[in-house]
Amino acid sequence: MNIEKLLPSVLRHENIAHIEDDVLLIEDRRKLPFSREFYKAYDASDAACAIRMMVTQGGGPLETALQAMVLTARKCGKNMDELRKAGSLLSSARKTNTTMKREIAFLLEEFESIGSRNFADSVQELVNSRLEEYDEKYLAMAEYGCRLIKDGDGILTTCFPEHSFFLSLSLAREEGKKFTVYAQETRPYLQGAHLTAPSLAELSFDHYLITDNMTAFFISSGRVNIYMTASDLATKEKWVINKLGTLSSAIACHEYGVPYYAFSMGFDDSYSTLCEKEVEFRDPEEVKECQGIPVTGGDVRAIYPCFDVIAPEYVSAVITPDGSIS
Repeated sequence: MNIEKLLPSVLRHENIAHIEDDVLLIEDRRKLPFSREFYKAYDASDAACAIRMMVTQGGGPLETALQAMVLTARKCGKNMDELRKAGSLLSSARKTNTTMKREIAFLLEEFESIGSRNFADSVQELVNSRLEEYDEKYLAMAEYGCRLIKDGDGILTTCFPEHSFFLSLSLAREEGKKFTVYAQETRPYLQGAHLTAPSLAELSFDHYLITDNMTAFFISSGRVNIYMTASDLATKEKWVINKLGTLSSAIACHEYGVPYYAFSMGFDDSYSTLCEKEVEFRDPEEVKECQGIPVTGGDVRAIYPCFDVIAPEYVSAVITPDGSIS
């Protein structure tokens, strides 16, 4: 099944990342929805920099990293030292994206068995195959997610919930279900405002963009019946890491009996609990501005933890390609 017809344009492969003339073009999500521009990466170091700078986020770094490995193969052939160096740069670019790290490790292992002749072409074929497998996994999660959505539901989401969320909505609509999506703006990068809400509008889903501090109001008023997000990291014990703001919404949902479901491509087996997981802090200056416009004085001190750690008691289930852990 071609899932791209069910997805917003920002999630189509050619827009996430693709190679032209030995340059990796990565859609700059920071510019959306006002303009469609592509960040040019000439090597894996550039691609890793784009990931760190939030040119792409969510599932975007995975595809960017895969294509960056193709680019490295084009430039260096079967030079395993250079390929491992590229893999290390990409793996460390987004510490919470463990799917990307696992996939790069898998590719490097597969590269060992590929012959030197036409190596780059073989790498491209392998990456294309992996992307097709991920599409199948997104759809498998969406088929489960669709079953959780009931006719008339109000659906809350945080940040940019990626492929399986939008596929769940598309499948639910095909079944004749009607629903309304409440998308949090998600400060300070505003991914909900820049990516999620325009994607909902593009696909003609009934939706509202809400500010982050409106969430408890809509939950407590009974307008929200289900909360669904992506996840940067999840464990088999239902610990979840996701964008800042997810925890407060999950706590409010728990208080009012609204289930919270997190989509995850797989579990990180290196963790059993995340209660002591160190959270990444980013440049506090980003809290002091919005869209490049200062919102407070220059002498004001700010702080910016960028992820939430959500404990299992607030997570109804983690949805994976194999089903759910509940």
